Amino acid sequence: MITALILSGGTGTRLGGAIPKQYIEVDDKPVIGYCLDTFEQHSRVDQIVIVAADTWQNFIAVYVENAGISKFVGFAPAGKSRQHSILSGLEKIKALGASDDDIVIIHDAARPCVSNEIIDGCIDTLDNYNCAMPVISVKDTVYYSDDGKNISSLLNRDKLFAGQTPESCKFGKYYRINKELSDDELSGVRGTSAIAYDKGLNVGLFPGSEANYKITTVEDLNKFKLEVEATK
Repeated sequence: MITALILSGGTGTRLGGAIPKQYIEVDDKPVIGYCLDTFEQHSRVDQIVIVAADTWQNFIAVYVENAGISKFVGFAPAGKSRQHSILSGLEKIKALGASDDDIVIIHDAARPCVSNEIIDGCIDTLDNYNCAMPVISVKDTVYYSDDGKNISSLLNRDKLFAGQTPESCKFGKYYRINKELSDDELSGVRGTSAIAYDKGLNVGLFPGSEANYKITTVEDLNKFKLEVEATK
């Protein structure tokens, strides 16, 4: 069983609007709808679980029904941090009967341009790893600074990669390491695969895409609107 776990609990405050970024409509479709459509149409994904705040679940449910998202099997409540939300989603998947060898693909609702190729990479890379993550190369020279004012060291960009979502894991091992964390530890996690690496799971990297960007700023949103308009 392969489950897409869509994280949609964020507030999107950096855009400065009253509506979280994943619910802003672009060409009469909410941003979250674009990734939902992709996972719905992917032949290897069996079901979709969405983590969302209670106040937005009805909004999503209306889209899911109108768009014919047949793989949607339920909501999980949003947590106080991203990793709390992930654990909430994992608990929902567990309640649906997940086994240890099942696959969970964790994706941010604010990345609307996820591709079939990246989803395939999430699945295929798990043939040899416990978890998988798409990455892109770092193009700029990267400096490390202890105080933010002076250069402490120069990092080799050839060995640096920027992680993207979706990230995937074998369900059982990933679920258990999340259950073992304290509340404070969950709050401190900064990436889906970071916790896997910290707890000794092997994480495989595969090529991501510059097109698979996350909508974080107004500029990102405007870029996405232009891309959607160009496909019409």
